[in-house]
Amino acid sequence: MVMAAAVAVHVTCTDWGQPMNASGLRSALNPGVRLREVFGWAMYDFANSGYSTVVITAVFAAYFVGGVADGADWATLAWTSGLSLSYLVVMLTMPGLGAWADRVAGKKRMLMWVTAGCVLSTAALSLVGPGQVALGLFILVVSNTFFSYGESLTASFLPELAKPHAMGRVSGWGWSLGYIGGMLTLGICLAYVLSAQARGESGSQFVPVTMWITAAMYGAAALVTLALLREHSPPQPHAPVVSVVQSLRGLQQTLREALPYRDFTRLLACAVAYQGGVAVAITLAAIYAEQVIGFQPQETMVLIFVLNLAAFAGAFLLGYVQDRAGHKLTLALTLLGWVVTCFIAALSTDKATFWWAAAIAGFCMGSSQSTGRAMAGLMVPAHRLGEFFGLWTFAIRLASILGPLMYGLITWLSDGNQRLAIGATSLLFILGLVLLMPVDVERGRLAAQKPA
Repeated sequence: MVMAAAVAVHVTCTDWGQPMNASGLRSALNPGVRLREVFGWAMYDFANSGYSTVVITAVFAAYFVGGVADGADWATLAWTSGLSLSYLVVMLTMPGLGAWADRVAGKKRMLMWVTAGCVLSTAALSLVGPGQVALGLFILVVSNTFFSYGESLTASFLPELAKPHAMGRVSGWGWSLGYIGGMLTLGICLAYVLSAQARGESGSQFVPVTMWITAAMYGAAALVTLALLREHSPPQPHAPVVSVVQSLRGLQQTLREALPYRDFTRLLACAVAYQGGVAVAITLAAIYAEQVIGFQPQETMVLIFVLNLAAFAGAFLLGYVQDRAGHKLTLALTLLGWVVTCFIAALSTDKATFWWAAAIAGFCMGSSQSTGRAMAGLMVPAHRLGEFFGLWTFAIRLASILGPLMYGLITWLSDGNQRLAIGATSLLFILGLVLLMPVDVERGRLAAQKPA
């Protein structure tokens, strides 16, 4: 695991003709930030990607629809509704939690607790068997809520670690290392599933073990993060005091205070659109592959493995491209790639064609999420990192509610026509392109640098 991570962070590559060495890597970091600390930060992406890959995308999602809910017409809508509920909880509470973390300089402390919560609840998914829909949805909501908290908290560390001009490449290091973690966890699970199927075991027997594997990988890799990552921002005693109970009021206040940062708020609107489509790919890829294209569980796991491989390449390579060619142009190109992906997936009638859609989706997935996080990092004021990244999380989670819920509703209302649902998802990426056009990254960066 550590060897694979080291390859991603310390790999010798070419940065537009210039050799990348340790000195070049350090030049991307803020004063006082060490390479080992960035490695620790990136290891959290390595840790939590196993959860998103195995639980949300490849294994438990398809098992819930086909095994727990026995392929019922409402199963896809139930799955997307459970995820939407968890994202709603995060939307309403993360800005308040982020403000508290800024006030007491407690991002790392909070990260430790939410990690423990996600690891334990992921292991608890092993208790879900056929017919236990309510139990499965409850544990899903708990685990995905903790997962989302951790994702937001690690994003808020990015501006503390990277210089503005290198935000894209450092964000890309984390995303690319995350896909290595996702592939490694999925690969171990796939090896176990193949051996279990050879012994004649059913999904209700081998899926619980994959949940234990995922929880163990998450916890072990996150220990590296907690050991190496430091809290750089000093306490902000004058930051707004917002308790979890006051999250709704705090969210309204944060939105109002973010309005002067007009390019940041425009990016938020853009993210709500395109991340809704990305959420569809993450949460429903395995379900679509098995229910529509006819993939078997082991074939689906291989498909998601390749998708993660493509996502690793996209996050790592385009992390450097966006720092040179521009964040906005890079994001626009990936959104166009997503539109193409939706059309290919909707028209696929065989596995070979769908493989092309998965490969393009993987490349676009890594780069679009990495680029969006880097753009947000450039436009967030340094004294409000936790709070504004809490707002960023609000936008991402709103997207994660709207996209999959739209897909689930279209599928349900059209008597299970998932081709229509995936085709309609392309409209989210087109809307994202339209909303991206007025965003000026440099203007947003200068606004964030103004004194409080």
